[in-house]
Amino acid sequence: MEDSESVPVGEKRSFPDEDPEHAVKRARVAGEDEDDDEEEELCEEEEGESFADMMKHGLTESDVGIHKFISDHKGFSGILKERYSDFVVHEINKSGMIVRLDDLSVPADAEESSSACDPTECLTEEQKQQLAELQLFKNKEGNVSIEVQDDSKEKRTLLHKAVKTLYPGLETKTEERDGKKFIVAYHAAGKKALAAPRKHSWPKNRGSFCHFVLYKENKDTMDAINVLSKFLRVRPNMFSYMGTKDKRAITVQEIAVLKISAERLAHLNKCLMNLKLGNFSYKKHPLKLGELQGNHFTVILRNISGSQEQVEQAMTSLKDTGFINYYGMQRFGTTAVPTHQVGRAILQNNWKEVMDLILKPRPGAEKSYLVKCREEWASSHDPEAALKKLPVKRCVEGQLLRGLSKYGKNNIVTAFGLIPRNNRLMYIHSYQSFVWNSMVSRRLEVFGLRAVEGDLILRGGSAHVLSAEEAEKHSIHDVVMPLPGFDVIYPTHSVGEGYRQMMTADHLDIDNMRHKVRDYSLAGAYRRVVIRPSDVSWELIQYDDPRVTLVHTDVEKLESRAAPVYLKEGKYRALKMEFSLPSSTYATMAIREVLKMDTSIKNQTQLNTTWIN
Repeated sequence: MEDSESVPVGEKRSFPDEDPEHAVKRARVAGEDEDDDEEEELCEEEEGESFADMMKHGLTESDVGIHKFISDHKGFSGILKERYSDFVVHEINKSGMIVRLDDLSVPADAEESSSACDPTECLTEEQKQQLAELQLFKNKEGNVSIEVQDDSKEKRTLLHKAVKTLYPGLETKTEERDGKKFIVAYHAAGKKALAAPRKHSWPKNRGSFCHFVLYKENKDTMDAINVLSKFLRVRPNMFSYMGTKDKRAITVQEIAVLKISAERLAHLNKCLMNLKLGNFSYKKHPLKLGELQGNHFTVILRNISGSQEQVEQAMTSLKDTGFINYYGMQRFGTTAVPTHQVGRAILQNNWKEVMDLILKPRPGAEKSYLVKCREEWASSHDPEAALKKLPVKRCVEGQLLRGLSKYGKNNIVTAFGLIPRNNRLMYIHSYQSFVWNSMVSRRLEVFGLRAVEGDLILRGGSAHVLSAEEAEKHSIHDVVMPLPGFDVIYPTHSVGEGYRQMMTADHLDIDNMRHKVRDYSLAGAYRRVVIRPSDVSWELIQYDDPRVTLVHTDVEKLESRAAPVYLKEGKYRALKMEFSLPSSTYATMAIREVLKMDTSIKNQTQLNTTWIN
């Protein structure tokens, strides 16, 4: 999607952070250590299709159990992500500090020998250009020769070091030609070369992991890491991080990489677009998914219709009361077949249904080759024939068809196993989320915004049922509800029975959530019903040009660029809001509470097409 498009509230995005393996771990507070990028890797829709065409068969909030609001202010309209720079996310690390990019310098290394020649200064701009082309296999000769006839041995050593440091994957040697000396740079092992640092080249007193802050624009975390991997010529699994971040946004997060120097990383700032690396440090440990405390959001809602009074009421309510901690629309996919339906079929052990839901023709706009693939499957049920219709085989449909072709249509469980584990677990987690959303809506409908007898709270990580007397001493902010599983308990009031009724209707046994396939056994988890954001602030701003940037980014500050100037009077009004959320909570659900609007794309496109044109 181009950044000039207006994107309505609820576009399929990934905001929180959720561990994909939590289904097979012991129950715990959902949201304390989870990384959420569990979205289906489907073949994408046709470019140029309108939102209305794409989503006329899509889901609305009511389809996934989202029914209630908790504030009583009047709602108003606004555009989310009209530009990707309208959505800025800063990670909050495990120490509770907001991660910012504010230093591009390389840390001094006690074990590095000091020299008069900085590696970046040893080479001319022309030589740097030639070496960069060689590194990316754009040099037809396959090498670059640098004449060093009049240079000392020390200078030649520095040149060797500069090439290897700044252009990972390249090796150097000294050659004599016609009485002249040259340093010749070349790829060590062709296109398969990996520039893993030599063991002896890494200082012993330096931590093995270089931690750095990654600033990225309009690119998701894995795409960014793949770009870094390509330039550094290392495998993507050398990198670690605490959570994946949204694509259509500006995001700032901490990354760690094994035995790549800050010097080499900093050099990438000269050749990468929409990425910036800084705040380097060496540590002994990598990063782990879920270690972050949360995320800090700066959100611009453009062209809002609300009055000053309405905005004040809405934002005050968000600050003081919070919002219902629903799983957002992106948890359930954007096609006519919701991911939670596939998850239900997996839990039912109904593998033919799983296969049919993923592969059968469906209404709504899709790429033409995916439509043809589904049509072929519907008519022939021949996995090889259907697979031939797919130029892109990495999507879920392609991986399942490859499995069926390899193992046969009577071995669907094994065939389904060819889909990456995170994608497979995404389906059953989606079903858990659907049940949770539905039961929380029922809980708030029946008992409102107060703790009551039979509710659950957490004590030392374990769930405790409130007595009537205890309920008087607690608020709705203390109450948790379970995601169904074999290691959770349920409320003892009527909503607890509601879980049983809902799952019985889905032909599932709430008392037996262990599955024949261990991966699909659900332990369950607990999740807070209402979340109150921290660090909430807001202001109404005015502007004339829809293309003007309204947030002062970390990179703009580093480059001493002027902050945006807000007009006293303008053609348009925007609401600039800032807030911090714990991980595994959805910023869209906070924005939904402010606007009092259905965040599904389907609903947004039906309300007012002028918002998204």
